[in-house]
Amino acid sequence: MSLSILSAENIVLNKVLTNKEEAIRFTGQVLVDRGYVESAYIEKMLEREEMTSTFMGNFVAIPHGTDDAKTEVKNSGLAIIQVPEGVDFGDGNIVKLIIGIAGKGDEHLEILSNIAIVVSEIENVEKIVSATTEEEVLSFFEGVN
Repeated sequence: MSLSILSAENIVLNKVLTNKEEAIRFTGQVLVDRGYVESAYIEKMLEREEMTSTFMGNFVAIPHGTDDAKTEVKNSGLAIIQVPEGVDFGDGNIVKLIIGIAGKGDEHLEILSNIAIVVSEIENVEKIVSATTEEEVLSFFEGVN
């Protein structure tokens, strides 16, 4: 069975997270629970964050595993976590939209470029952060699946 990269079940609305580590662990757990990655992927996401912040600007962070985490990926997938109150990703960088990525092979590059197109517009990010349904969020990422 092949999972779609993004579905309504991968989206969490109005989450309150207290810090970057909690945010990454929660996002990774969604990927685990939905069957995209093995649980060891979460530690690789935290390792990746230590190397370089996955904060992208526009209130967006895109946590993902290190290159050697590919063995932990079962299917390419996304988890989208909406954090309207924001979570500090360090250096005063507040994140309100967390997009966790697991890419099989080199698929993460294509997934990333599709996401980048959406979140490069601050207006899109603001609409996603204020969305009240998973379907509303999904509509922004139609090109990802």
